[in-house]
Amino acid sequence: MTVLKIRKDRSAVVLRKLAKGEPDARVSRRLLAIANALSGMSRKEAAEAAGMDRQTLRDWVARYNEYGLDGLADQWGDGRPSTLSAEEQAELVSIVMGGCDPEATGLSAYTLEDLAVICVERFGKRLHPWSVGRMLRRLGMSRQKTRPSHPMKDPAEAAAFKKSPAYAEKNSSYA
Repeated sequence: MTVLKIRKDRSAVVLRKLAKGEPDARVSRRLLAIANALSGMSRKEAAEAAGMDRQTLRDWVARYNEYGLDGLADQWGDGRPSTLSAEEQAELVSIVMGGCDPEATGLSAYTLEDLAVICVERFGKRLHPWSVGRMLRRLGMSRQKTRPSHPMKDPAEAAAFKKSPAYAEKNSSYA
């Protein structure tokens, strides 16, 4: 069995104090495991006391030796890059905010499927409608649509109807 070499710039006591004040429980466990190993426990005992196995402790010690305390934090990747660039996303938002023209497109409101087709036509990039929905949500938009209105509706007639005694009597319990 090889000896686990750990940098000695901090003692086991200091590492335990740092672990106690650490808000991230995962980093705290890693600090405690390294402190246990520094204080003379075997690699297996130190790892099991912190809820990990020997190899995991060895990997964290290697990161601690190379990067110090910052090496014990999780380093998540940035994930998959967005299919549409920032400019294309801004253009898509302007398309959505501008609304659609029923005479020109035949659409009364955009659906996610319509926006996915627009992405293929405008940007040459194929997106699943759900991906378009996730992207729009991430850009601060919701999927709510405006309430449909009949094209022959007369606003003056609707206001007069709301002022009628029958309407007021029927809806007075809601006031």
